[in-house]
Amino acid sequence: MSDKRRAEIEAKRAKLAELRKARADRQRLDNERRPSTAARRDVDDLVHALVGGSRGGFDSGGDITPSSSLPGTPPRQNTLLYSSSTLSPSGRVSRQSDVGSASERISLGTTMVGSANAATDHVVERTLIPRFVPDLIDVEQELFELPQRERVIYNKEVQTTAIETESPLFSEEDFRQQIQRERDLEAERLARDKELEEESVQLEKEIEQEIRELTEEERTSIVTAPEFLDFVEQSSKIVQRALNDGYDYIRDYTIGTEANGDDSEGKRVKRVCAFYDERYGKNRSITDVDWSPKYPELSVASYNKNPAALNEPDGIVAVWNLHLLERPEFVFHSQSDVLSVTFSPFHSNLVFGGTYSGQILLWDTRSKHLPVLKTPLSAAGHTHPVYAMQMVGTQNAHNLITSSTDGTVCSWLVDMLAQPQETLELVHAGHNKTGEVAITTLDFPDNETTTFWVGTEEGNIYQANRYDRAGSKAGLNQYDIYKGHSGPIMGLHFHPLVGPVDFSELFLSASVDWTVKLWRAKSVTKAGAGATQGVQNVAPVYSFDEADDYVYDVKWHPAHPAVFGTVDGSGKFDLWNLNSDTEVPVVSTNVGSNRALNKLQWDRKDGRRAALGGSDGKLYIYDIGDTALPRESEWTDLQKTIAGMVGGGGGPGQTNGVADGDAGRIVAGR
Repeated sequence: MSDKRRAEIEAKRAKLAELRKARADRQRLDNERRPSTAARRDVDDLVHALVGGSRGGFDSGGDITPSSSLPGTPPRQNTLLYSSSTLSPSGRVSRQSDVGSASERISLGTTMVGSANAATDHVVERTLIPRFVPDLIDVEQELFELPQRERVIYNKEVQTTAIETESPLFSEEDFRQQIQRERDLEAERLARDKELEEESVQLEKEIEQEIRELTEEERTSIVTAPEFLDFVEQSSKIVQRALNDGYDYIRDYTIGTEANGDDSEGKRVKRVCAFYDERYGKNRSITDVDWSPKYPELSVASYNKNPAALNEPDGIVAVWNLHLLERPEFVFHSQSDVLSVTFSPFHSNLVFGGTYSGQILLWDTRSKHLPVLKTPLSAAGHTHPVYAMQMVGTQNAHNLITSSTDGTVCSWLVDMLAQPQETLELVHAGHNKTGEVAITTLDFPDNETTTFWVGTEEGNIYQANRYDRAGSKAGLNQYDIYKGHSGPIMGLHFHPLVGPVDFSELFLSASVDWTVKLWRAKSVTKAGAGATQGVQNVAPVYSFDEADDYVYDVKWHPAHPAVFGTVDGSGKFDLWNLNSDTEVPVVSTNVGSNRALNKLQWDRKDGRRAALGGSDGKLYIYDIGDTALPRESEWTDLQKTIAGMVGGGGGPGQTNGVADGDAGRIVAGR
């Protein structure tokens, strides 16, 4: 229900309440006026009777009434004289046969006297004057005395209105007009009440129509509307973010820092959360993970096909939010398994993905589920699975570098994926089966946009150039082979350029041969000089053989120079610190359901959190605590550690191909 519609209903309800209140007030006033009206009607009836009786001079009984009812009129006596009647002792009247003089008669009189209280006193005066005793003849006759009618007249105490002395009482016409006016007012009141009642009924019908129950078809049309779905999606995300906020609202800041425990507590690896959605992650494995360069709470994971769901897209990319644990912030679809994914470091809304079919897809968080751009399925780009990609360059000049298992490396412009800007075919003449190099992983050293290293399925690592440079031709370096693994390379990562000492020549590799190896990359000029000496095998500086399963990924820590992490097929997350121990990890954690962990990525802010992609479809976030905070001496301690490894204090084979001068240069830095 829109705000406008809700406001209309509220206005109608308010108007209906006003109408009901007005009707109740009118009824209350009528009830208060009813007694006075009844009394007034009684008085009017009495006046009517008085006015009607004074016109004939005598009432129906023949009695004489006063000629005027005005106050101050003296009462008049009506005397009935029976001249020839006497009252016998037996109560009968005797009539005389001979009529004498008036003085000789017996007088029997009845007098009506008007009193001050408007009552009439009946006084019977019987005066017997026995002057002589006449001869009387007894005549018996019944005497019936009818009760006299009470007469009421107005006086000053009863009058309520002033009346002019020269004007008579209200005429009957005046009373009729008064009664007619009252009847008209009553009819008007009834009409108004009826009108209010009809309006109230109409408003009730309108309100009922507005808030009526929707039919099933109407509900379906509303629920399936795109606007409604977008509203629910956005608003529910906001609510869930607020509910998932882990801030302690009742934290007591008066408690000292000793309440946090000892120093060892901060060094433990703690699980923050595990992102999983049954709808998108069921029967899928995470193939790659990355962190947003702008929003530290956002991470992205790519998923392969769900073989049990034929109607769902083969590939899924989900953007997860640390403040939204129950579901992903964004979900993107692909027609093929997504094997690699990365955020654009220069565009916070763009996400790139490499697929099993060889297509490169570009999604925009401002758009819907489908990619906004994608490469064509043609020989101009990739036709094999794309397992590795990386964005290189600066804000104003950058390219997306992708590689596939057919040995092809392509360079793309972000806004034009119709065809690659550059294409390199990495071919090695010494390959015993085919000339191509099956690339499984790729990485550029920091501040390097031309030279890169690739790991292959046969377990070797090669250096390649995008352009002709310093005596080296574009393409694969045929003369330097970083040979040390006996299985496919699953992870490759160069040391970040951070801190006072440059360790960017060092890189780590992880393989399915259960080992992690530390390498030193040869410089470009020295690699080119190796052409006159033939093919050279470059041995690792050190080998870490602690794993009990395939090691699927390895990453240097972005802030601590001596720390790196690994994940393996047994579901273990190992945290290494070369300044503490080179034989065993400082912390080893079993993650989730002990199923294989495929990918590891540190957050780009301070490296305190690690995102681990599992084959169970869950994205695990772990916090390594104070281990991510380096001391000032970490860089010089790592120099000593590397010097000991190069000097022979490391594991087997770590000094092969490494000269003493090279070891000294690693210790001193570039």
